[in-house]
Amino acid sequence: MEIKNQLLLTVIKWVIIVFIAGIIGQFGKSLTLHVLDWWKKRKAKSSPSKKIKSSEKPSKKLSKLEKKKQKAEIKRLKKGK
Repeated sequence: MEIKNQLLLTVIKWVIIVFIAGIIGQFGKSLTLHVLDWWKKRKAKSSPSKKIKSSEKPSKKLSKLEKKKQKAEIKRLKKGK
């Protein structure tokens, strides 16, 4: 009986310890996520945002369009031979 009681107490202690560790870990994770979110917002407010110039976007699209046209031309030339 004595051994069973000691074993039961040891198991109960470990279950409680693991439960408490899980709670601490979950709150620690939540706290860390909140701190990181706060840090990102603070950093975004302090640094000026880098805006993409409107002239850069069309040139990128044009370059893609030009590449497609070149590929189509190459295919057309291959079919012609």
